[in-house]
Amino acid sequence: MLDVSDLTTHYGTSQALFGMNFSLGTGEVATLLGRNGMGKTTTINSIMGIVKASGGSIVFDGEELVGRPSFRTANLGLGLVPEGRQIFPNLSARENLVATASNHLNQPDPWTIDRVFALFPELESRASSMGNLLSGGEQQMLAIGRALMTNPKLLILDEATEGLAPLIRQKIWSALADIRATGLSILVVDKNLHDLMRLADRHFIVQRGEVVWSGTSAELQADQTARETWLGL
Repeated sequence: MLDVSDLTTHYGTSQALFGMNFSLGTGEVATLLGRNGMGKTTTINSIMGIVKASGGSIVFDGEELVGRPSFRTANLGLGLVPEGRQIFPNLSARENLVATASNHLNQPDPWTIDRVFALFPELESRASSMGNLLSGGEQQMLAIGRALMTNPKLLILDEATEGLAPLIRQKIWSALADIRATGLSILVVDKNLHDLMRLADRHFIVQRGEVVWSGTSAELQADQTARETWLGL
């Protein structure tokens, strides 16, 4: 579904990605792992067209994304849950969901407001609350729900549980497991390796703008050297 090949990205004269290579299959869950500042968010923003790639190729569902505006990339079926959530603060939770509601790809069994509320019951009780009055956990649930309301083929989460209390983190991981069970492909960035290894099929460790290790959860669990060297764990 997603094939990133020799991807390079610059911020002005500073190069951030030095040939990223990884792929994600239909219905698969994959992670981008690594310390802060290694290029994970830049990779996601390059995929989405938020940051312009300098070179290489990003093919999604047979379509080349490099050079494509971000809104056209999103219209192909990529749903982003950005770092920092970035919900609309002056819209209610329900209005945030309505604002992105679409099924122009004619996905079967589409995501609706009721379906999002079933996934996150906490949001239903706060449906009329303004976005800026929601807790951090509720905002993250809303950000995920908002992305799901676009009915994407691929859900991308940047720092899925950053800054959340342990109980809320577990609710997010449980929801992502439920989303995975629907067959939706997921690409996730997060620091909670234990939970990621339970959720994901494959992992890609990023170091200084390139993938230096890849493998399954079982392989990562067995490779203590990789975890210590690249993740500091």
